[in-house]
Amino acid sequence: MSHKVIQPTEVLDGISANTLRHEISDVIAKDVKTILIDLQNVTFMNSSAIGALVAAFKAVRSEGGNLSLCSLTDQVRIIFEITKMDQIFDIYADRHEFEQKIGIPAS
Repeated sequence: MSHKVIQPTEVLDGISANTLRHEISDVIAKDVKTILIDLQNVTFMNSSAIGALVAAFKAVRSEGGNLSLCSLTDQVRIIFEITKMDQIFDIYADRHEFEQKIGIPAS
């Protein structure tokens, strides 16, 4: 199973979210079906970032793939709960939990 981990850092706003969306599009173009966005280093996220993640989620799904998130900081988790995005995305505690769920052998 081919998968890719993308790990944005610090502030995820309009500009960086757009960059993230392009990165995800590039990964989809390489026929990767399972994408994990590791948010452990994201300290702030605004509505533009949420919009970009939703657009990326839809794009991945339309190609038969799956976009998951992991390692949400408290601030980011609150945003996901308030916007109910935590009910749309598969969210994992960390990369290890994600790898266990999708069946990647421990390295």
